Amino acid sequence: MMQTEPNNKISANAAASVTVDEASEGQRIDNFLAKTLKGVPKSHIYRILRSGEVRVNKGRIDASYKLLIGDIVRVPPIRVATSEKQITNVAATSVLESTIIFEDDALLVIDKPAGFAVHGGSGVSRGVIEQLRMERPKAKFLELVHRLDRETSGVLMLAKKRAALVALHEMIRNNQTDKRYLMLVAGEWTDKKKRVVLDLQKYVLPNGERRVNVVTDKSKDKYDEAQVSETIFYLKQSFAGFSLLEAQLVTGRTHQLRVQLAHLGYPILGDDKYGDFANNKLLQKKGLKRMFLHSAETNLRHPVSGEQLKLTASLPTELENFIKQLTLK
Repeated sequence: MMQTEPNNKISANAAASVTVDEASEGQRIDNFLAKTLKGVPKSHIYRILRSGEVRVNKGRIDASYKLLIGDIVRVPPIRVATSEKQITNVAATSVLESTIIFEDDALLVIDKPAGFAVHGGSGVSRGVIEQLRMERPKAKFLELVHRLDRETSGVLMLAKKRAALVALHEMIRNNQTDKRYLMLVAGEWTDKKKRVVLDLQKYVLPNGERRVNVVTDKSKDKYDEAQVSETIFYLKQSFAGFSLLEAQLVTGRTHQLRVQLAHLGYPILGDDKYGDFANNKLLQKKGLKRMFLHSAETNLRHPVSGEQLKLTASLPTELENFIKQLTLK
């Protein structure tokens, strides 16, 4: 992420000069400092920026300044929460190394296990990104390209270079990636191919948990806040009372597949937010302990080389075993 001038460590007692390399090129100075000064409140970071204690090439800058390769950043004396002892006590055992699907110097793709959050927070002390950074302490740059819900397994992309991250985000915004999911739903789906377009809106429960619903009343003032969601569903296999579907994402909204399918009357099995809760309890007794949603395939061009990539993750064993119990229609 950065190169520190010799004999000038970032500490509570002395200022440090940090030379920006390609991993931090294009990053805003406030985000750069937040990542560099682990544990320091954002409010304090903005205070030292406003006061001029942070300098770039010996000049004052504001929080929106974007770093360039070779910039010299003066980081003032500050107390960092992460201790040297914590950094050196890295667990030797790798948790996610065996899940790697693809890796080169710009991109890392893993088959994320179900039950593993992509990042820490909300009661989760360590997610995929924190775990990988811990397992790879020498990595200069490692960032999530996109997210998967905690109970969703499958293809998850991470960037190892800022240029790759920017390029991948641009590709996602311009619908230049082809992402396919597999899910088992309650009910007997009849269409071989069905395009679903619905307006989704986020809201917050009294306990602070975020949810999404389908907006049907276009006369409401808050309709302006809604986002269009679009998915193409394909019927893969029919069972008595259940259907195995493949979803091709056109948009990538929060909980898009889960909300769309629940609204249509075909909730994803095991979905603890939008699913059929009574049915989920019965299915748990039959061995389905998780949500049946899997990111199976992502097709895209490599963000640096332009090579066409097909990234695939096989259906997990526990989901394959559950399907074997079902009766074909």
